[in-house]
Amino acid sequence: MTHPTPLTLAELTERTGLDVLAHLERSLSIPVIDGIQAQGDLIVVPRSELPRVTRSPLAHWQDVGADGVELLRGANGGNPHTLVADRGTCAWTPYVRDAQGLTLCLVTNSAPAYLIHPEHGATGIAPGTWTIRRQRERGDPRTPGGARLVQD
Repeated sequence: MTHPTPLTLAELTERTGLDVLAHLERSLSIPVIDGIQAQGDLIVVPRSELPRVTRSPLAHWQDVGADGVELLRGANGGNPHTLVADRGTCAWTPYVRDAQGLTLCLVTNSAPAYLIHPEHGATGIAPGTWTIRRQRERGDPRTPGGARLVQD
């Protein structure tokens, strides 16, 4: 699959008005990934990989624009993970059914969409349909389930 010329972090932050921390190299191209990817406490998974996560019957798709949609804010009021895309190329719905309670939303995009985070920079999501979830990590084996949510 061929993608348009990748954006640099500087171009994306200029387009969106969202900023990243000064230590991040703004001249590097943002990779557009057609597969599972993680950004801090989020993970982006192809929709086909999680068939038990479904859209709620009341779900409606909402457009994602360049101003973005905040999907998750870090622990204790930390930095946000924001989904951005060119107008008319990406839609999302937070109305999902997930027995594990990890899914934040479903996303469908016809052009690259981007997750931007002040500390992590940005990652590109190739066109497709995606499930965006919280990440878990192994925790204390004495606690129920033995896992805990990853927190930025």
